Amino acid sequence: MSGSPNVAQGTINRLKASVIIDAFPQLNITASFLLPEGIGLSFGGPITTNLPSMTGIVTSPEPYQLVTCTIHLIKSQGLSSLYKAQIESNSLIGTYTIRPDSSTLSPWYINNGDIISVNPLNFGGRDAGYVVELAGTYNINAAAWS
Repeated sequence: MSGSPNVAQGTINRLKASVIIDAFPQLNITASFLLPEGIGLSFGGPITTNLPSMTGIVTSPEPYQLVTCTIHLIKSQGLSSLYKAQIESNSLIGTYTIRPDSSTLSPWYINNGDIISVNPLNFGGRDAGYVVELAGTYNINAAAWS
């Protein structure tokens, strides 16, 4: 009998996910600073724009996408206070790297980063969250430049 037809599912490690901010290392985020929701990444806009023609489409690869990185910090830790102070001082953070929870996915390198929002806070003693959203530019379709 041959081997199992099932494909190995691999492993993810929630402790690997991190956000590294080049210009502000004090704002770096690792698992110890996160709620179970961890780090989320969403992409805005198309990867390729399809332009209609009379008989089909003309493809136009986009050079970048806007990304939003949602970080579920623990408000009772000092890192939340550092993010609050950064917002009050300068919300522009420059380049940053998002490392996923999977060893098969490479990191996302983000340019023109900034802090765009903090989710509503609850001070009733039953919510540990201080959820920060970062944004920036994710360069894609590098072959389009050649």
